Parts: sequence; C-alpha cells; structure tokens
Amino acid sequence: MSHPQPPLSERQEPVVAGLLLAAGGGRRLGGRPKALLTHRGRPLVEHAVRALREGGCGPVHVVLGAAAGAVREEADLSGCAVTENPDWESGMGSSLRAGLGSLPAEGVDAVLVLLVDQPGIGARAVARVRAAGSSRAALAAAAYGGRRGHPLVFGADRWADIAASAVEDRGARAYVAAHEGELTLVECGDVAEEYDIDTPGDLRHLE
Repeated sequence: MSHPQPPLSERQEPVVAGLLLAAGGGRRLGGRPKALLTHRGRPLVEHAVRALREGGCGPVHVVLGAAAGAVREEADLSGCAVTENPDWESGMGSSLRAGLGSLPAEGVDAVLVLLVDQPGIGARAVARVRAAGSSRAALAAAAYGGRRGHPLVFGADRWADIAASAVEDRGARAYVAAHEGELTLVECGDVAEEYDIDTPGDLRHLE
C-alpha cells in the first residue's frame, strides 16, 4: 500500500514523477507499435522506463495506446502505473492529457516527460533535466546544441494549463512556446542524442 508524500517543505528532495508516452502506432513503420520495437534484446518501452528510474524519477507512469494488450504481455512494466489512451490515434496531445490526468494530485511536485521512440536519451540526460524540476512551478527542457528538445519537466502547478493546451499532435509545444521566458534549458548534447524512431531508415539506431 502506497503512502502519500509529505509536503515539499517537509522533504529533503522534490518528488519528480516520470511520464513515458508510449502510445504511438508507428504508422510510418508499417504499423509496428513503437513501444515493442526491439532494442538490445528488449522492447523499447522497457529501456525508456529504465532511463526514467535510473535518472531518479518516481513514481513512473506509462501511457499506452497502439497494441496496448500486446505491450502489457510482452514488456515488463512492473512497478509502473499504466494508463491506456483509447484516443491515441488523435495524436500525442491526448496521450499527454491522459498521462497528466493519471498523476496523483498530492505528493508529486513535478513530472518529467519522455517519449518512447528516443532511445538515444538515457538516464544521464534524464537526471540532468530532472534536477531542474525542483518546484511545483518548474518548466525545463533538455537542449541539444542550444535547441530545445526532450525530455521536459513540468511543475505540478502547470499541469492543468498544459493539459488544456495539448491538442492533436502538438503535445505541450504550444504551452512551452507561450511560456518560453520561464523555460530553463538544460544542455544534454554531451550525454544524449535526440533522434526519433519514425521511419524504416531510423531503425538503424536500434541494436
């Protein structure tokens, strides 16, 4: 049985949850769900969950969509809170809304959002960006050569507004653009690569 976290003022460290968006159907990959693409002998979703955990995020929430039943059967998601997004085909926005809605209202100060199809982003980048999520007002993103990328951290006080702006395939893009002056960029180009697995040509990145 889980116990609620005490208020941040009574804790040594903020609680930063990990949120993995893993609902994509891999349309340009011939309909192969991205979560189940094999990397180093295991499904991609497991590598992303490990990056979140080893990067210091917890609890870890996962949003599934395409082939959700197969992902649950084939991937080890033990210890994760799993949410299924029935509207995953409408785009990333609905998965982000589902994920934010799954997070506890109390005891979590911020969330770090990671995408399942970016295996070049590992625990070191997660830990670096997570360190910027030290308050309920946090707004931070990884940067690669100064260009904003993933993962991102959103303080809990921002979740409702981010969810309201997350439509179609834009995710949090509109919200972040509107609050760019409040955004902390965390350079990660020395510890991670921000490629996506979107097309058959991108499969060369998998091992």
